[in-house]
Amino acid sequence: MPFVRTLLGDIDPEEMGVTYSHEHIVCRPPYWQEKGEDDLLLDDPVKSLEDVKRFVQAGGKTIVDATCHDYGRDVPAVAEIARQAGIHVIGTAGLNKGFLWSARRPGSDETFAEWIERLTLEELTRFVADEVEVGMEGTPYRAGQVKFGTGYNSISPLEEKVLRAVARAHHETGAPVHSHTEAGTMALEQIELLKEEGVDLRHVSFGHMDRNPDTYYHLKIAETGAYLCFDGIGKVKYYPESVRIACILELVRHGHEQQILVSGDTARKSYYRSYGNGLGLGYILEKWVPRFIEEAEKAGFDGKRLVHLFLVENPRRCFTFKKGA
Repeated sequence: MPFVRTLLGDIDPEEMGVTYSHEHIVCRPPYWQEKGEDDLLLDDPVKSLEDVKRFVQAGGKTIVDATCHDYGRDVPAVAEIARQAGIHVIGTAGLNKGFLWSARRPGSDETFAEWIERLTLEELTRFVADEVEVGMEGTPYRAGQVKFGTGYNSISPLEEKVLRAVARAHHETGAPVHSHTEAGTMALEQIELLKEEGVDLRHVSFGHMDRNPDTYYHLKIAETGAYLCFDGIGKVKYYPESVRIACILELVRHGHEQQILVSGDTARKSYYRSYGNGLGLGYILEKWVPRFIEEAEKAGFDGKRLVHLFLVENPRRCFTFKKGA
């Protein structure tokens, strides 16, 4: 039977409902702690719960929490938020990106980089697979996707090692794969490495596509069958919503409407309503969706149908495991 793995157990994909495909709920990234960057520490579960409740009130049902090992997860706190808010949360195994790895792993004298370098590829694969099959960081809460990431216009040797370990853990567990692309770069190079590992790109989602609003680039990624995650909604400091929506509609025009995911990557206090009076987790459903529908219909599309695809049907397919695990 097909299933989606959430922190509180495996569910039928039909139970997911409206889904944000890339968020952060509670996290204390060691790198940003060492730098004293308080805005990047979502360190109050009570405040995070307040925003999650706004998401629920707006019609949301599932959140993919993309916080992995090097980004300071608090798995029990997020699981409790899922219980209290009555939502599904999909957790994330693996590692994010190289520049975070100069920080020390919690409870260890090693940096993340030293730890990754010390482990064999087989040991690193086992670590990622165990997060899916056994539990994350000593808890019983299992991850529902595996993640790797690369830097801006570059892939370091350690990032490639993590990518290959994540690809192999995907084969072992059947978990869907998520890619962090720094500023939307290097997805095509990542794809070549994933192909070397025999990964079917239809099981992969590429994050931060709206950070690189290049339609040619987006179409090349989409031609592989992969999902493209437009997860910077509300962040007009990068690009206005008109640019983001135009990129999405161009993919739709080329027949890739079933490969688009949307979210906010709400990873700062200043983005949350409850922490810093930001737009908050309700924003996409309350404000962006009506605007998208209006612009899509002006362009000749059925906006409501597209929103249902991006928030319900596409995540349902993307986050379903590809074999029994």
